[in-house]
Amino acid sequence: MFRTLVALVVLALPLSAQAGKEKRLSEGELMAYNALMPFMSEDEEKAYLKLKTQDERDAWLKANPPKPEENPLLLSYYDRYWNNSEVMREQIASGAVGPGWTYDQVIMAWGEPHVKRKLAGRPAERSEMYVYRFETDWNGGIHVWTPKSKLTSKAIELFQLDVYIDDGKVTNIERKDAWEN
Repeated sequence: MFRTLVALVVLALPLSAQAGKEKRLSEGELMAYNALMPFMSEDEEKAYLKLKTQDERDAWLKANPPKPEENPLLLSYYDRYWNNSEVMREQIASGAVGPGWTYDQVIMAWGEPHVKRKLAGRPAERSEMYVYRFETDWNGGIHVWTPKSKLTSKAIELFQLDVYIDDGKVTNIERKDAWEN
């Protein structure tokens, strides 16, 4: 059941104030930018989108490290995205989150969760649950809910996915047919 669901997810990232400048990005660059946006500050987004060529943008991604507290092992935004296989990058772009995914991959696909909870009593050193809310529009498109979403009042279905992450990897995803607080 879950595999069918994730194939339908349409990634609905918040619209950037820089949307007009995104037009100059190639398809591959746009996929990388959309995946990395949840990790970038607004100033970093602006700096990246100001650059005129793909070479300049790639150099910027390689020169700018992610916040060390998020992932101290990666040296740059470039590594954070491009160290994934081509198949994984396509799955990130389509929102096809599944077991075995890392924290970074989930955030790249769906953005920051609505809620993060630490869990105790699981067979892992560190366990967390990320709660994601989704909306289904009248065309059947499934979108990750974002605060102040204009779609919510018109959505034909609201549901959530609870993503269980044990020791840095997704181990289980549970669907709930309503949003819980």
